[in-house]
Amino acid sequence: MSEPPPKRREASGLRPKLVLASASPRRLALLEQVGITPDALRPTTIDETAHKGEVPHHLVRRLAHAKAEAAFRLVRAEPDYANSFILAADTAVSVGRRILGKAEMEHEAARSLELLSGRAHRVHTAIAIITPKGEWRERVVETRLRFKRLSRSDMEAYLASGEWKGKAGGYAIQGIAGCFVVKLVGSFTNVVGLPLTEVVNLLQGEGFPVSYFWLNKAEVETE
Repeated sequence: MSEPPPKRREASGLRPKLVLASASPRRLALLEQVGITPDALRPTTIDETAHKGEVPHHLVRRLAHAKAEAAFRLVRAEPDYANSFILAADTAVSVGRRILGKAEMEHEAARSLELLSGRAHRVHTAIAIITPKGEWRERVVETRLRFKRLSRSDMEAYLASGEWKGKAGGYAIQGIAGCFVVKLVGSFTNVVGLPLTEVVNLLQGEGFPVSYFWLNKAEVETE
């Protein structure tokens, strides 16, 4: 009697690996939402200061590129990951040409909320991928949103929640701030920090077996 075929998950060593150039729990959770578990995380520390006069989509493209390049330098000396796909991303929130950085202090988050209250704003995320062949693939995704007019009590309560810490624009749409949004045009996951449609399309276009993870997940769940 012939032996049963090996499980797809046992062939994981044959598929290309994926390194995420980030330690963001939001980006990791988004990838896992579509069944992708990175083989390694290689967060990098770079200067994220915008250049004078730099527009949002140029900023995120430059920073995503720098993160991917820094992660590539880290893993090329590691035999296990030297021929991996590298995925990096950067997100910026802007009102007009004004870029709202990550809020680390409460007064920074408060200022961002005051600017966003009752107004339209944009979220840009750049994704940068380096393939195992050393080729680059990049994309910038834009989402347009409008917040309701926030009352003083809305702002004070949100600031007290602490959800704003470390978030671009001083808010997290996947949390309490979701109830501030009265209009959204474009990708929701882009606002969270990683536009999933574009990420999956780019990876699949370069031969990364995204569907392998889906099939493997189905096998595990039916055991």
